[in-house]
Amino acid sequence: MEVRQRIKLLMLDALGCAIFGAGLPWSRILRETLAAVDASKGAAVWGTGDRLSAPHAALVNGTLVQSFELDDVHRQGVLHVGAVTLPPLLAIAETRPGMTGRDLLTAAVAGYEIGPRVGMCMGPEHIGQGWHSGATVGVFSAAAGAAAALGLSPEQTVHALGIAGTQAAGLMAAQYGAMVKRMHAGRAAQSGLYGALLAERGFTGIADVFESEYGGFCTTFSRSADRFDRAQLTKDLGTRFETMRISLKFYSCVGSNHTTLDAIRDIRARRPFALDELDRIVVHGSQVTVDHVGWPYRPDSMTTAQLNLPFCVATLLLEGDVSVDQFKPESIHDAARIALSRKVETVHDPAITALGSGFRHKARVDVHLRDGSVHTETREAPRGSEQSFASAEDIVGKFKTLTRGRLAPQRQQALVDAVLGMDELKSAKQLIELLRL
Repeated sequence: MEVRQRIKLLMLDALGCAIFGAGLPWSRILRETLAAVDASKGAAVWGTGDRLSAPHAALVNGTLVQSFELDDVHRQGVLHVGAVTLPPLLAIAETRPGMTGRDLLTAAVAGYEIGPRVGMCMGPEHIGQGWHSGATVGVFSAAAGAAAALGLSPEQTVHALGIAGTQAAGLMAAQYGAMVKRMHAGRAAQSGLYGALLAERGFTGIADVFESEYGGFCTTFSRSADRFDRAQLTKDLGTRFETMRISLKFYSCVGSNHTTLDAIRDIRARRPFALDELDRIVVHGSQVTVDHVGWPYRPDSMTTAQLNLPFCVATLLLEGDVSVDQFKPESIHDAARIALSRKVETVHDPAITALGSGFRHKARVDVHLRDGSVHTETREAPRGSEQSFASAEDIVGKFKTLTRGRLAPQRQQALVDAVLGMDELKSAKQLIELLRL
């Protein structure tokens, strides 16, 4: 029951992120490009009136969920789970009759459980080496969920994972200004859907995709024979649910920034300070945090702004929040934010790195004021994390905030009711109809 209630809240959050993202410039480019080459109309593009083939709909919808750095994250597995799991599931629900709401929930849990375990197997070094883990390990969430939705046999599911695994790709250099960073999740969702659909018809994949010493997922992506832990793939499977360790975001930026932002909020509540009192801010974090978000800001794009820790700190100090309203197109060139970001330094703390992937977002923040005082706060996990998961009221509130520009209040509430009551839906298509404009 606990997992079932949690997955519904996670799904509602992901769908809200997608609906918000449907109107963004990079989302429109992707939708229009695919519509120009795809005459099929098998599946809906959420938050729009568009329809595309099921694989292309999965590509777009996954991109929509990840389109503005608002969606969930499994910190240990370094994975945005909903963005890769839900698009293939709903594409299958729409193109294959008979799936109930409870069937959809069951398949969703399969995807939400498998991808994070692959991420934990690879560890934080995976993203540290430059792979975008949401894209690489995300294919396994997508394939597992799609395989469950199609009712594949164990043997077919092995092949679905093997087909998806050989399509895994995604480079973290995309964080430096590229729209394509948003599309990585969509591509993983599409790859997982292809894997399941092909396996259903007898197409074979790499049966030992994780175990193969030459060209296997683990050895190839780690560039080693031992810098991974395959025991994580099945450890406590069925008794410990990774679904319960997925965090939600309440800042519109990459998850690695959230503990720092929370720490600064805490410091300011304890010792309010004006900006002219500030000398500098030093953030101590893991090596992954330093590499991933700690670089000097350059005003390349919205992606860069949302992934850069110094810029997000400056946004919080100047604007009071780091949400959708603080990231307008003109904000990426905001001279005041850029100047303030230069006062934020991110440094590696080996002790935090040594704690392992479960603490990769831990941050110790030192606020140095001009009067010589130093104010320190340490946060291991952010607001909305598994340690302090958000209330249903907060999640519904976030959903309504994100969707208010695209859905009427009655439609918003109908979607909330459908998702939170999904185990009672006689047809999963009832949910999909509410996602269309």
